[in-house]
Amino acid sequence: MVVSPHHLATAAGARILAKGGSAIDASIAVSSVLAVVYPHMTGIGGDAFWLLYDRQDNQVRAYNGSGRSGAEASLDAFDGMASIPKRGILSAITVPGMIDTWYAVHKEYGRLPMADILEAAISYAEHGFPLSRNQIEHTVTEYELLAQTPYTSDIYLPSGKLPNPGESFVQTHLAATLKEIAREGRDAFYKGRIAGEIAAFLGEAKGLLTKDDFAGHHGNWVAPISSTYKGYEVYQMPPNSQGFSGLMALNILEPFDLGQRVIHGSFEYYHLQIEALKLSFRDRNRFLTDPEHASVPLERLLSKTYGSKLASSIRMDQVCSIESEPKGNDTAYAAVIDEEGNAVSFIQSLFYAFGSGVTAGETGIMLQNRGSYFSLDPGHVNVLKPNKRTFSTLMPAMACLQGKPSILYGTQGGEGQPQTQTAIFTRMVDYQMDPQQAINEPRFVWGTNWGDTPKQLKVESRIDPGVVDALMHAGHSVHTVKAYDGAMGQAQAIRIDENRLIKGGFDPRSDGSAIGW
Repeated sequence: MVVSPHHLATAAGARILAKGGSAIDASIAVSSVLAVVYPHMTGIGGDAFWLLYDRQDNQVRAYNGSGRSGAEASLDAFDGMASIPKRGILSAITVPGMIDTWYAVHKEYGRLPMADILEAAISYAEHGFPLSRNQIEHTVTEYELLAQTPYTSDIYLPSGKLPNPGESFVQTHLAATLKEIAREGRDAFYKGRIAGEIAAFLGEAKGLLTKDDFAGHHGNWVAPISSTYKGYEVYQMPPNSQGFSGLMALNILEPFDLGQRVIHGSFEYYHLQIEALKLSFRDRNRFLTDPEHASVPLERLLSKTYGSKLASSIRMDQVCSIESEPKGNDTAYAAVIDEEGNAVSFIQSLFYAFGSGVTAGETGIMLQNRGSYFSLDPGHVNVLKPNKRTFSTLMPAMACLQGKPSILYGTQGGEGQPQTQTAIFTRMVDYQMDPQQAINEPRFVWGTNWGDTPKQLKVESRIDPGVVDALMHAGHSVHTVKAYDGAMGQAQAIRIDENRLIKGGFDPRSDGSAIGW
């Protein structure tokens, strides 16, 4: 089974499985194609996080592919500024980590040559593919950003005009870059000609990343964090990922016994999830950063005792108040299970739509702006320092039963990721929904994405008006959005049931698909 937010990427992964490739081979194919056909959400100028289960190892492993800030990225570099610019050359201050992840996970679990795995991505970049409605919508929204940036405008706004839906979209320079990576390997990107060209471009544009920053980059194999929920062992990425907030939310919800005492779609159903998530966000905002630079008290935060204590603080007649800050929400999540039962849950991103908006010369690579989330406050836990990873919203998830993968799930959506994850996971576990139904049901998202009003609860118009009124009466600042609104993110999920039947679901808000056999 392969699920992803773009049907061409899903198909590429399925073809690799059909050729005898492993789940990792297929996942790299999906990842690379998404980097080509979903450029507003992801790209090789961004980061990726991976959760993997290998049948022979019989364990869940994690790979952190987020980039660190450059050696020149210090508070002094932004002297006189209140915050790091969200777009432009000074927002591109962390090394892209995605390419490193491909080669790291392939070295451990790959079967097919990388040239075969990247073949589809190279073909779509070189020969083109039909522009998706999702890319067109984001191109319209980000027109000014794309138009004002050299190299970027040539690719995304040819002749200064908006492309039409279904029009063939060709990325010649990106195709050449991918060919070089396929031919010469990881070092082509981090130590070879590509790194040199990116660094030269950034140097001329007064950027802060250097060739030495690229040469020094490395991702890390890390131990995933976990908690339990009604017999499931639920795994997430450790910090600098916000994954622990999703585990905390489940710990807080478990005492309320969703499914038995709480009716799906009721006021209680939405209110409890929203409040549980907000309580987890309070601790996330206080502690989350690069654990190499500050301690994150995970043992306490993930304890059942602490979860019960937070659960007891929830009031059904009022809301708790916490702060929310804008976080990028443009991301791509996908999952793969192969015929042997090996499983991959992974996610990748440029942070905001089209990242920094800066394409690095003639490489065709759009650089991420993930580093713009660093704080310039010296006393903040996520303060900018050289060679540091920032707070990351990326959080692929995997739930196991009796040590074997049972549910792979994740979503695009910045601060919405733990919220949508919690909704679709509890729907599958507590309300016995299959993945597609769990994803299709009405959703909510609380908080702030870039450009939104702070602390606002968005709910889809498909939610019962009486429930919406009750949420407002309890104190939620409710804003109703259209059915299947893009603000709810793009979720995908795979579930293996007790009969070993594999079920997949993809988000109708995306251009995705699920393929299984």
